[in-house]
Formats: sequence, structure tokens, C-alpha cells
Amino acid sequence: MKKLLLSSFLLALCFFVNAQEKKINPNYDEALAKKNGAEENGMKMYVLVILKTGTNTTATKKETDSLFKGHMDNISRLVKLNKLVVAGPLGKNDKTYRGIFILNTKSIDEAKALLATDPAFNSKLLDAEIMNWYGSAALAEYLPAEDKIWKARY
Repeated sequence: MKKLLLSSFLLALCFFVNAQEKKINPNYDEALAKKNGAEENGMKMYVLVILKTGTNTTATKKETDSLFKGHMDNISRLVKLNKLVVAGPLGKNDKTYRGIFILNTKSIDEAKALLATDPAFNSKLLDAEIMNWYGSAALAEYLPAEDKIWKARY
């Protein structure tokens, strides 16, 4: 009986050890992984920003238009600096959520400094919820293609 239990234990241990082995990716590109700051598993830390309506409710339409133009210009600037990898508006919702940013930084303090360069945040038209987010290091690889698929923008 002891031999049966010992054999069963050893067999289970072998399955557990085999299940824990790393799988090697035959398509792994070390240069691309390094370029994007990938960990061994292809992931990295970012900062997720949920944009929401700010407390400024007194801005005129002209002021709001100007501040949001500055907001869009700042988005373009952050993309060029490789600090912003995803941005976009959210659909209507029962919260005050307006959109998201995924910032290419591990630091919430750096994310706050980047947001401080945005006139819509400085004027309190927008506010943000900020948190760390762990995702694919390949996320920024879509940016070169993104600039080739839009036909017209406002």
C-alpha cells in the first residue's frame, strides 16, 4: 500500500513539474521585445487613465472648443513621445467616464505629470482615475499602422 501511495505521489509530482515548465515561443524576437520593454512573458506595466467629466461647468463653448483642441494636440504630442499608446472616447454610460488613455509609463507620478500638460485637465474640463495596468508589451506596435488607416479627422 505504501508503494502504491508513493508511486501515486511521484506520478502526481511529475505531472505538476511538467505543467510548470516554460513554453518557448518559436516566434520570439528579442530585439522587438527589448524595444517594447517586454518582460520574459511579453507583458509590461503601463498606467491606465480613465478620463471623466471634470468640475468645470462654467466654460463657454468657445473656451471648451479651444481647450479640447489643445487636448487633441497634446494627445498627438504624447504619441510622438511614445508616452501614449492607446486613447479613445467611451460610449455613453451612467458614470461620468469620457475616455481612456494607456500611458507608456510604470509610474503613476509620471502619468500625473503627463496629464498636467493637457489643457483640458488643467482647466478641470476633464478629470481622471489613474491606476497601474499590466498588458502586452506589443501594444505600441499598432501605432505605426494606426496612422495609415484613417482617411479624415476633425
